[in-house]
Amino acid sequence: MLNRKLRFGMIGGGRGAFIGAVHRIAARMDGMAELVAGAFSSDAERSKASAKDLFVPRAYGSYQEMAAGEQKLGKDERIDFVTIVTPNDQHFGPAKLFLESGFNVVLDKPMTLNVDEALQLREVAKKSKGVFVLTHNYPGNVMVKQARELVRSGALGDVRKVVVEYTQGWLSQPIEKTGQKQASWRTDPKRSGASGCLGDIGTHAEHIARYVTGLKIKELCAELTTFVSGRALEDDGNLLLRYENGAKGVLHASQIAVGEENRLVLRVYGTKAAIEWQQEHPNELTVLYPDKPREIWRRGNGYNAQNVQGLTRIPSGHPEGYLEGFGNVYREAYRAISAQVAGEKIPEIDAPSIDDGVIGMQFLATAIDSAKKGGVWLKMP
Repeated sequence: MLNRKLRFGMIGGGRGAFIGAVHRIAARMDGMAELVAGAFSSDAERSKASAKDLFVPRAYGSYQEMAAGEQKLGKDERIDFVTIVTPNDQHFGPAKLFLESGFNVVLDKPMTLNVDEALQLREVAKKSKGVFVLTHNYPGNVMVKQARELVRSGALGDVRKVVVEYTQGWLSQPIEKTGQKQASWRTDPKRSGASGCLGDIGTHAEHIARYVTGLKIKELCAELTTFVSGRALEDDGNLLLRYENGAKGVLHASQIAVGEENRLVLRVYGTKAAIEWQQEHPNELTVLYPDKPREIWRRGNGYNAQNVQGLTRIPSGHPEGYLEGFGNVYREAYRAISAQVAGEKIPEIDAPSIDDGVIGMQFLATAIDSAKKGGVWLKMP
């Protein structure tokens, strides 16, 4: 067992970034790791300035320089893992290099720019024998895990219908033309990949539905639309799904839904009962029955499943949500990374894996292909 904090480095997430700060909070939430190195920008001077802002002792001008520099350090000083929080076009290169250099990797979603990169990265990860975790953060929420336990226990019966939506309104106008950093790269095919809205938030919707139900998509039919004139990628997506067990699904993702903030909602309908979880009200899970009143289950109570009770950090009534969900993903990652660093057997963990990343990229590619062909039904790989 490792008797010290883990040391980590970060690629991306410097001045002007959004998700980097979220990862830093989540990674240090339980006091199990410390940030000691970073290549925070593709601009060397900005990277070093960001390191100074964050009081990070080792600043690098590029991720290549960082990998080489950390390898030269002794085991009692170098990083144990790297967190990659760059735009999508800078996921594959850094992740591949650090895995090949003997470091564990935590990578933001979607995993890569395309399916070919995802398949290559999976092979690299398997050969490296290191730990790889993909940060789909929403399944880190306690009540999402409770929802999965209800499905697994058979409380819902056989799953018949899955409805999942993720709607935002922040891209309802062409703010990328104003230089807004987050909008600029997400609407640029060279940096985001072949999908905009579906890649950014639709992958979250697909993953949380699969995580809770345990069902994989067999076939899908997609319509992708670009509503904002002049935008290169879709900003709205509507999909019909057929699952392997015969269940049907609807997945809706939009970034032009005016007035919506981060409305991720999952509904699962079985033969005995149904459940609903909303990301904007993360501490509650609604359970619906055909013959008695609906129930509102809340986080941090004794009636929660045993294996999720230990995931809460504060008593019930004090809200937990987005950041704590991220923190739970990191906490699971640390169980595996600590074992790997200590030379012990790596345990199975409840965190998104390299296989989840590949499925996510295959989902995107299939949906894009379906939409291009006029919304035809296509099989998932």
